[in-house]
Amino acid sequence: MSETQRPEIGREIATTADGIDITRGYFGPLLQPYDRVLQNRGGGDLEIYEQVYSDPEVRSALNQRHLAVVSCETQVDPGGDSPLDIAAADHLREQLNALKWDKITEKMLMGEHYGYSVAEMIYKPDGNYITIGAIKVRNRRRFRFGKLGDLRLLTMTQMYEGIPAEEPYFWSFNCGSDNDDEPYGLGLAHWLYWPVLFKRAGIKFWLIFLEKFGMPTAVGKYDPDATDAEKGKLLQATRAVQTDAGVIMPKEMELALLEAGRSGTADYQALVNAMDAMIQKVVLGQTASTQGTPGKLGNDDLGADVRADIVKASADLICESFTAGPATWLTQWNFPGAAIPRVSRVTEEPEDLDASAERDTKISGMGFKPTLKHVHDKYGGEWVEKAQTPPPPIPGVDPANPTPAQFAEGDTTRDPSAPMARQLDRQLATAGGKWIEQIRALVDQTLERGGTLEDVRDGIVVLAPDMSLEDYAAAMADALTAATLAGRADVLSETGEP
Repeated sequence: MSETQRPEIGREIATTADGIDITRGYFGPLLQPYDRVLQNRGGGDLEIYEQVYSDPEVRSALNQRHLAVVSCETQVDPGGDSPLDIAAADHLREQLNALKWDKITEKMLMGEHYGYSVAEMIYKPDGNYITIGAIKVRNRRRFRFGKLGDLRLLTMTQMYEGIPAEEPYFWSFNCGSDNDDEPYGLGLAHWLYWPVLFKRAGIKFWLIFLEKFGMPTAVGKYDPDATDAEKGKLLQATRAVQTDAGVIMPKEMELALLEAGRSGTADYQALVNAMDAMIQKVVLGQTASTQGTPGKLGNDDLGADVRADIVKASADLICESFTAGPATWLTQWNFPGAAIPRVSRVTEEPEDLDASAERDTKISGMGFKPTLKHVHDKYGGEWVEKAQTPPPPIPGVDPANPTPAQFAEGDTTRDPSAPMARQLDRQLATAGGKWIEQIRALVDQTLERGGTLEDVRDGIVVLAPDMSLEDYAAAMADALTAATLAGRADVLSETGEP
């Protein structure tokens, strides 16, 4: 078998340049989008998708999706653990806090609708650092992509080729396409176009229906020998009925009102509702949050799960793009050698601390105590371990010397049950300790695999046959026997019997 030839570093064969792409062909210095709806219905101009966005249902659904993203808190995490990595993350976080980052995010996310977004980066000096002065999201219709996928800005003098819109002055991303040969992406508007078109056509015919059957139509009748002039006057009279209260016409002519013999909405409402539902599915992935029946067949929970997945995907799209672009450029300029900070949105719902506290309380009841690190990580804030409260003093017992002292009034009799109780406690500790170890191992295994308290309960039921009672029963039997004998001895000593 021959040895595999070493590859040429950076070589790319299946490019989109020079007409090598058989699916697109050579159209000039600028690539044309693959989007057939955009090409056939809009001539390649995104203005047609701006008209789609003007639909109230589309705008509402997109706003719901994008506002859910910007409502999530932005966080910037260091790319590493070194002081330089942490300094780079802190500096980037300060810049984002100084910008209208949520507004920028909301505008850039419109790339999900059109397929791509473009923003211009404007920089300013800050001491020894280069910082972001502003991020201006530009109209994507002003930009095209060259044969090599390079971003180009169309101008009045360069409409055919455009001028380079290079990094780091422009930040762009695309989405929705299923291959890397399409720099324009494939936005949601591609799938929203037809539902919006059908909906508008349905509303148009619905309005015509309401006009036609909501108001009677004036009908003028003329004699067979009526002249053209007479017919014209009658036609003018019938048209005037729509606005005028009275009509003047020759006596020999007749005017009646033709009323509708049809009723109902002809299912126009059903068509509009169906198209709105389709729009909701395209944008939000479900209709439960807007049209579902609350609580029916789990619609609420299912809709919330789907919406959460889409919100996280949108947040990851914008944050990963910014991290790979402006965050990388700024770090390389200002903190050479530092790991690139990671920009993200906290899309997870906050944990129910009341439920966590209840769970920790139940586990503590099994004989376990949470560590300080667990308390800090779970509940935050400042915590210290609570000092143990000493037990209340026992009358007649010296805390420094717990040996029971003599009772007052000359009673020197010691309580015989105290040493017997301590001995019983030591004997039962052996048997009980084995049970605690078994339960502790069960709880650890359950928590490691993400189990719940119900799983621990079921595990204890399964474990019960292996938790022997023999040692416990033997210790209790010996204790009862000793207590009986001690009691009899006390009675005999009090009565003076031998």
